[in-house]
Formats: sequence, structure tokens, C-alpha cells
Amino acid sequence: MIKDKVFWETTITIFKFKDPDNEIAFFLKKGGKIEDALEKWSSNFIGKEVIKGNVALAEGIHNVIDLMIGKDTGTAWGTGAYVGIGDSSAAEATTQTGLLGTNTVYLSLDSGYPTRDGEEAVWRATADGTTANFHWWEYTVATGAGNAYCNLNRKVEDKGTKASGETWTLELRVKVS
Repeated sequence: MIKDKVFWETTITIFKFKDPDNEIAFFLKKGGKIEDALEKWSSNFIGKEVIKGNVALAEGIHNVIDLMIGKDTGTAWGTGAYVGIGDSSAAEATTQTGLLGTNTVYLSLDSGYPTRDGEEAVWRATADGTTANFHWWEYTVATGAGNAYCNLNRKVEDKGTKASGETWTLELRVKVS
């Protein structure tokens, strides 16, 4: 049955590891399962952060509609997508077109991503020990590496400062029903 409302639910999970040799980062970037990393490197596990909700950006909504109607300007958030992380604590607004921080990085997706899990789209990217070593405040998924590309969403929530020698993996799930 089709209803008059579309529900959009987002969950961002960040897995944090001590990883001075980038061994865990290499495993995850190659598509290794988080569960396997947690089992194999349990003593390196720092913790897990979960963030609920986000703001769908107008440019992302317009792009979704373009894809729905087959307009040739629509670009999917597929294998060429990137997960963006920045250090701005400025509140989300639908009119924004990407990350606002002074320090930002757009990470290429881990091997095998994005995926569809039932009614959820899943993107995952890993920042190794030398990447994105700044305060993590804002998150997005974009059609390319940077604000010039179409950003689907933006979420702002303080998740701490990533230090050199740490690997953080961000998994972003959008459930549509």
C-alpha cells in the first residue's frame, strides 16, 4: 500500500580503533566486515558513536526527484559517492550545499559500498591514521569529493577529535519507507 508520506530515517555510526600501522584501516577499506574487525582487533577498539537524524539538503532532494523522473542532470550517490566529514558546529539547514568546516575531507567509499539493505541505503568510508585528524562535527554523503558535488544530507553532532594513529569508520544509513 502506498501512503501519502515518505519517511526518511538516518543513522550514522562511527567505529573508532587504535591503529598505528593502518592494518585495520586497510582491512575495512577493502570491504572487511566491522564485526570481523571488532573480533580480530578487540583490544584496539576505542568505541562506537551513534547519531540519529539529519537534514536532507534541498540540492539532494532536487537530485532525487531528477533521478525519479529520468532527468539527465541527476547523479546517483553510487560507487562514485563520498562520505564527507568536517569540523563546523553550525546548525544544519536545507539550503546548505555541503560541509561548512575549516577542516573537511571527503572519503572515498570502502570496497563494496554503497549497498542496499532492505529499505536502507548504506554508505561506508574509513579514515586511516593520517586522514581526517581533526574534530568531527559534521557529516554528509555526496556524489563526488567536495562541496561542488551534490550533497544528500548534513548532520551536525560532536563526536570528538580523531588523533593520528586512529582509524575511524563512518557508516551512514538512510531508511526510506
